[in-house]
Amino acid sequence: MLDKIQKLNFHTYSGISPYIWAVFFILPFYYIFQFSFEVNMISSVILTISFFIFYRIAFLSKGWLVYLWTFILMGISTSTIFLFGYTFFAFFIAYFIGNIRNKRSFYLLYIFHLVSTSFSINYGIIYAPNLFLPQLAFVIIAWISVILLPFSTHNKNERDILEDKLEDANEQLSELIKLKERQRIARDLHDTLGQSLSMIGLKSELARKLIYKDPQKAALEIKEVQQTARTSLHEVRKLVSSMRGLRLRDEQILSAQMLKAAHISWARHEEDKDLINNINLITENILAMCLKEAVTNVVKHSNATECEVFLQTDHDQLIMIVRDNGTFKAGENYFEKGNGLAGMKERLEFVNGSLTIDTSDGTELRIQVPYDIKIIYKDENS
Repeated sequence: MLDKIQKLNFHTYSGISPYIWAVFFILPFYYIFQFSFEVNMISSVILTISFFIFYRIAFLSKGWLVYLWTFILMGISTSTIFLFGYTFFAFFIAYFIGNIRNKRSFYLLYIFHLVSTSFSINYGIIYAPNLFLPQLAFVIIAWISVILLPFSTHNKNERDILEDKLEDANEQLSELIKLKERQRIARDLHDTLGQSLSMIGLKSELARKLIYKDPQKAALEIKEVQQTARTSLHEVRKLVSSMRGLRLRDEQILSAQMLKAAHISWARHEEDKDLINNINLITENILAMCLKEAVTNVVKHSNATECEVFLQTDHDQLIMIVRDNGTFKAGENYFEKGNGLAGMKERLEFVNGSLTIDTSDGTELRIQVPYDIKIIYKDENS
């Protein structure tokens, strides 16, 4: 009936969120030690510890147990409001309800929690003003959290789920595109080479049989074999030239758009156009993939406000530098297998390239590859 509750994981929080949660965990004990009666102090400690234990169990529960633990948590929260004027437990329950994915269950528990908390607060203000009026500002904040926090958390989780589904769909689409492209390449190669190779095989066999009987005709067959081979080679080269992978200039445009969307200023040096136009296609493809990975890291992890990319040559080496003013968060073992930097390094090694990282002032990725001039095939029949 209920979907799985998303687990409470403080490692996923960023910014000031962990500190806010720490304050809410410590706050109950601050109020507990204000009691002058030992009975009140002991009962407060027992209820507080019980609440946090049940709260953690609730995040690990599924099905009808979620209802059970939620109502138990509401009971503890309502009791502490009546007895001691505690309203901060309502904040925890509001966050928990926001993590319930099933809409019917979400709205049911949300309404029940809002009604019970509102009734408890109003009852306390009327019949125990000495407990509530001194902390009225905090009570109002807690009540507003009960109203808004579940929807904020629920919508954020829904968005995360949709983003995960979209990412999975994009990956599947990418694989389908790759499969379709492989099939197209196989079909084109078969259409281009299949008939030609069959003809070469037949004419070669015929020339072998005629070499002693009719040398002149055998020579003519061999000449036709050579002509067919040249034509096939020309067709294959045209086919390979048409298989364009990622282009560096296109990736620069996409990177600029991504950085602009992330509110990161972008500076691209106007390098000589011939510098890009003359890069070997394989090398250009790998440089484009490295640029894509580098800019993605800047957007996701660096907290940078500025980024610049430029190309330069050093003798027979082509150097691409990606520099930002953010914080490098990959740690010391940033070339460990499985992360983006390791993937970049492996791609560059394929073309005898290298990757170095300088984090002394922001982050600078220095990508160096041999500057192999692109080969332009000419028609051998001309």
